[in-house]
Amino acid sequence: MTDASPPVPAALGGVLVADFSRVLAGPLATMTLGDLGADVVKVEALAGDETRGWSPPAAGDGSATYFLAVNRNKRSIALDLTDAGDRRLALELAGRADVMVDNFKPGGLARLGLDPDALREANPRLVHCSITGFGAGAGASLPGYDPLVQALSGLMSITGPAGGEPAKVGVALVDVIAGLGAAVAILAALAARERTGAGQRIEVDLLSSALAALVNQASGYLNAAAIPARLGNVHPSIEPFATYEAADGPLMICAGNDRQFAALAGALGAPELAADPRFETNPSRVANRAELRRLIEARLGGETVAEWAERLREAGVPAGPVNDVAGAFELAEALGLAPVDELDGVRTVSSPLGLRATPPATRRRPPRLDEHGAEIRAWLAGG
Repeated sequence: MTDASPPVPAALGGVLVADFSRVLAGPLATMTLGDLGADVVKVEALAGDETRGWSPPAAGDGSATYFLAVNRNKRSIALDLTDAGDRRLALELAGRADVMVDNFKPGGLARLGLDPDALREANPRLVHCSITGFGAGAGASLPGYDPLVQALSGLMSITGPAGGEPAKVGVALVDVIAGLGAAVAILAALAARERTGAGQRIEVDLLSSALAALVNQASGYLNAAAIPARLGNVHPSIEPFATYEAADGPLMICAGNDRQFAALAGALGAPELAADPRFETNPSRVANRAELRRLIEARLGGETVAEWAERLREAGVPAGPVNDVAGAFELAEALGLAPVDELDGVRTVSSPLGLRATPPATRRRPPRLDEHGAEIRAWLAGG
């Protein structure tokens, strides 16, 4: 995208967001709001958001690509919240804002003179979302680092090869889930404010977000006392639903029902598998998955991943290669999904939120530190 102006009115046009967050979960939440049209003012320490220094990799101008990932559609002001003058500016910003987002440890804002209760008393319409690692109770002092939460939440215990070491997910997934959850909660609070006229306090923590993201695995524990183990790429409840070795590498096959399994068996040249009592139903396939894998891979071994992917898709069987990140973007481009936004030389992943009437838009590239400090200071000081 090269035009800095959205073609239609933005969904959150006129909403002011005071963003006191840093690193990933909070900035992702506020970028989501900014994509939808909110005016996001990113308040940074004098040294800047930590992710400005998290490189390599770096873009051509030296900017850390980590920072670029979650900070478009924002204006930046650097404030020293231990300084009385800068603190007054921060209070003025919070007083004017519709939404405030922070990820200080519980009590951190109050120690800096930005007590959440006082902020809402001064601005009753304020929707204030705090993102923490482990909540404001007994876990208030614990550091909320994503890999630590992946470990403590059980997510690592079900990630990795069967019988192998626990593994973290390849991105800070808990931060991402928490950030998106925070954005949903903020939008709900704004909708509620339309009815009541009052804002509200929101608390989102990483551990609760991770537990909610365990979905079926958590439900299995809660309702059947089943503690899941690592299965690699195998699904605990469906078969065949995993990666299988073709002649030149792994092929993902997701035959999620009996009809798709019958189509898979036919495409493999072994239609009799669908009528075999060992494989006739999904529970029987799960019970006999080792033998079924052997039979599937014996047939896959004669051709390449690309050949099988095409053949299985033609047969109506969900299947495909294990792409690297470059391959993933190439696929999205080929499917017409327009996965990349570009503005002022900065490329970011397009918002996945496909609103037809009020679509998200990239209006600002990620800001340089304090890039908008002078204009924001003048605006706040002007009353």
